[in-house]
Amino acid sequence: MEKKCPVSFIGAGPGDPELITVKGQKRISEADLILYAGSLVPKELITDVKDSARIIDSSGMTLDETHLMILETIRNGGTVARVHTGDPSLYGAIKEQILLLDKDGIAFEIIPGVTVAFAAAAAAKISFTLPEAVQTLIFTRLGGRTPVTETQRLKYLARHMASIAVYLSSENPEKMVEELIDGGYPNDTPVIIAHRVGWPDERIISTRLESVVSETKNAEIKRQAVFLILPGQDKESAFSKLYDPKFSHGFRK
Repeated sequence: MEKKCPVSFIGAGPGDPELITVKGQKRISEADLILYAGSLVPKELITDVKDSARIIDSSGMTLDETHLMILETIRNGGTVARVHTGDPSLYGAIKEQILLLDKDGIAFEIIPGVTVAFAAAAAAKISFTLPEAVQTLIFTRLGGRTPVTETQRLKYLARHMASIAVYLSSENPEKMVEELIDGGYPNDTPVIIAHRVGWPDERIISTRLESVVSETKNAEIKRQAVFLILPGQDKESAFSKLYDPKFSHGFRK
């Protein structure tokens, strides 16, 4: 029999209730306390739960308040589902929660989820990696209220000419574009602007780097967007060796 962990950090995916993992949904259905960020996680995802479960929107709560609620539940013999948007390991603010749990000797687990960049790529029907062209994907953001160290600024990361998923930057598209161009991306680099991915009002806008600012402003996008910077998408890339009849590997001579 599977031993239950008192606290489960669960990646709920970007918004589509069907993009949560089976394991994550199971933990929610078993939990006595479900803490979810209502500003980013749809309530429709919190449906198959115990009748006695407490369902709390944590979007207006502080770290200490959520931790005290978790402690109370654990001390009463219950389990907690801490539901995060996307994947908890990416801009999920889980470290400070983990430190408090460790301090109090409370065991926890982390259940991964679909981050918005991957859901956006699927919706846009593109591949981040292209054989012999682009083999690297960078996840990053602009500095804002949460600063970014100098060596990780967008203009320095841009020098790699990799595919880049830029999170949490829709309030300042001008700065994002400026740094990408300073770093070496041509004005006509393909870009996907993905807004509220997985939600009913999802928008996937295909454009060029030079038009990102105007497209973002025209669409009145100010939050809940990711920008996919996609060098090489216009070029005819080489095919993968995996299915090349002249390429042998451990499963095909």
